[in-house]
Amino acid sequence: MIRFYYHPTPNPMKISLFLEETGLPYEVVPVDTRRGEQHTEAFRKINPNGKLPAIVDTDSGSDVRVFDSTAILIYLGEKTGKLMGAAADRGELLSWLMFIGTGIGPYSGQAVHFQRAAPEQLPYAINRYHREAERHYEILDKHLAGRNFIVGDSYTIADISAWGWIDRAGVVLGGTNPLEAYPNLKRWFQAIDARPAVARARKVGTDHAFKQEMDDAAKRAMFPTNYPTAA
Repeated sequence: MIRFYYHPTPNPMKISLFLEETGLPYEVVPVDTRRGEQHTEAFRKINPNGKLPAIVDTDSGSDVRVFDSTAILIYLGEKTGKLMGAAADRGELLSWLMFIGTGIGPYSGQAVHFQRAAPEQLPYAINRYHREAERHYEILDKHLAGRNFIVGDSYTIADISAWGWIDRAGVVLGGTNPLEAYPNLKRWFQAIDARPAVARARKVGTDHAFKQEMDDAAKRAMFPTNYPTAA
């Protein structure tokens, strides 16, 4: 059984989609980041970085923890032998996973933060991260010209990883049609998003009442390094 530590944000959504695509048995463990549950001692033993997602795999008889969405996708792909693509494309798979994990993800996250969460509207920071998010979209859009999938000729964990963030393009880039300037990316996203497993992945965790308010307590839980530590 996989214990899946979850909050309804892009990186955990990737793992939801993998689990629903493969049918691997799992148990959802909600972690409400706006309530600061990611900072508990129990969760830090699973992910010292205090971020979501994380998993604990109990199938081997001893608990195996894995944290960071890219690491989890690779681990589960190797565990199941599914969605890893052709052996000849291994280098491409790893390269695009890292491009998503170190580029699209963090730059999109910072774009959202400075546009929507920062206490001050800082034009330089907003422009910097918004344009970098756009640049990453442009790279992926160009790569997807004439292609149905990011790596090789089949659906892989690279597609799942990118879907998690491209699904939030409206929040990252703004506007009513954020993918209009990226026709290949839009075509790819619509095809992935139409998969039956996506609808199931979107339902994961919806039976839990996650905190919605971004009040001062939530900000302190979400962005603790912005606040001085107690003496």
